[in-house]
Amino acid sequence: MNGFREIGTPGRRARGELESNVLAALWSADGPLTARQVLGRLPGDLAYTTVLTILSRLYDKGMLVRRREGRGYAYEPARDEASHTAHRMKSLLEGGSDREAVLARFVSELSARDERLLQQLLSGPDGRDGAGH
Repeated sequence: MNGFREIGTPGRRARGELESNVLAALWSADGPLTARQVLGRLPGDLAYTTVLTILSRLYDKGMLVRRREGRGYAYEPARDEASHTAHRMKSLLEGGSDREAVLARFVSELSARDERLLQQLLSGPDGRDGAGH
């Protein structure tokens, strides 16, 4: 074995999936969780050290805050789930070469319900558009 894992190896998850699972576990918690508590909320048979590594990476990226608890740390998300998702959407939009095309495609793929919600949000609380018209 060369020490490297092939992409798509059965039974193994990509780092992004593990990070998403850890974030989901933390968002669903009522407060900060230790690595052992996070491990208990995750599906499958992950190693404790794997969870520690993912928590450390998320902390290093600024996605988690931590406080000392005993000999380790308790972690919680730096942003709520909606803020995190909105930030990711904005980053993806800014990374595209044709902002108008990306926005047009995004809107065209919304459900009718989501399209009405977006229109309502853009209209503002008094029913006027964001430009004050």
